[in-house]
Amino acid sequence: MKGLQAAVLTMAATMACGVALAAELPEGTVIEKANLDKVKNDTFQGHTIASLLTEKLEWQIRNWNLKLPLSHAKPVALDPRYLEATRKYAGQVKYDAKTREVSDWVAGIPFPDVSANDPDAGEKLIWNFYYASPEGDIANNKATYLLISGDKGLEQTQDWLFMRYYLKGRLGGENPVSGDGSTLTKTLFVATAPEDIRGLGTFTIRYDNAKLEDSWAYIRSARRTRRLSGGAWMDPIGGLDQLNDDIYIWNARPSWYRQIKLVGRRWILASSDARLGYNPAKKGSADEWPTVDLKEAPYWNPVQKWQPREVWVIEATPPAEHPYSKKIVYMDVKYPRLYMGEAYDKKGEFWKFFNFHMRPTVAQDGIRYVSSVQGDTIDFKAKHASIFLFRDYKLNEKSIKEGDVSLSALETIAR
Repeated sequence: MKGLQAAVLTMAATMACGVALAAELPEGTVIEKANLDKVKNDTFQGHTIASLLTEKLEWQIRNWNLKLPLSHAKPVALDPRYLEATRKYAGQVKYDAKTREVSDWVAGIPFPDVSANDPDAGEKLIWNFYYASPEGDIANNKATYLLISGDKGLEQTQDWLFMRYYLKGRLGGENPVSGDGSTLTKTLFVATAPEDIRGLGTFTIRYDNAKLEDSWAYIRSARRTRRLSGGAWMDPIGGLDQLNDDIYIWNARPSWYRQIKLVGRRWILASSDARLGYNPAKKGSADEWPTVDLKEAPYWNPVQKWQPREVWVIEATPPAEHPYSKKIVYMDVKYPRLYMGEAYDKKGEFWKFFNFHMRPTVAQDGIRYVSSVQGDTIDFKAKHASIFLFRDYKLNEKSIKEGDVSLSALETIAR
């Protein structure tokens, strides 16, 4: 009895001092500016809210009206073919610390057992993402970009086609490598509407070596294509807030960066079970894009649920000519996909925030992948955002051949 009385008195004293007792929050709780300080010491799925918020997420909640509805994380079931490719080929993969290059990769995750104590951990983890981000042998994505002013709201929508054909790491056929193994991907990224920007975009061949990629753009005024410099991978994309290097948050061969290091391992809130953000029945209204808050300033915040995910935190230093001084990315520990990223300017000041919303996906041939169905790029210096949402996306379409992702395809769309 005395022990019970002491416990009651201790609780009463704690409450009298104004210190709230921590509680496990129910699913559906919305973390927002109005309740942030109240719930920071509470938990969700055993993690305190304070520990789940990155610095930049908390900053956006306090200053940019970001709201995070909580939902329980679901395990992601990777396809058996993906796991089998990892078991079959990972043992032969080599990392050269001097050149920071990888050799003998064929398919699957090149480094499945990276230790945080490995001095090259950051490098190897990004190579895992670069080679084995599970998104399909062929990606055929019809996306709409919402161009948003933080002061005025939605300015314009642009339709883009993103088609990427992988020549290595393929899971859908008997041979994981198409061709002689020298080419990694071919990518067509081109605007299809409105008419005044149709054809704006690039066709890119990326090799599986340190050589810079070959890339071409269509020049509307000359009605012809032009080959771009090897540094096009770090150039801006049309009138968007993204660089080519920001596709999938990271779109560069790791060795093109000067340094990549592991910062740590932690839990965060991320959008890992996202819903599709296109409702054609509401065309012409804000409700056409239900996963973006177009009604309340700053008009770019996502309307998605957020789940606890364990991630690697990785910091990368780009070459001197790159617009960023550093990029920080957050990659799931269970599979190599990036949820979020931060870009910093040459003064070391925070510049852009990348937030990609993931969704387990089954390709047309039945292989399971993880797709990013919405991607938010927010330029806080310009107070502007470019957000893509899929109107349609298909993986591993049998009808698409390597020749369909080509320079002639770019010219056909443009003309």
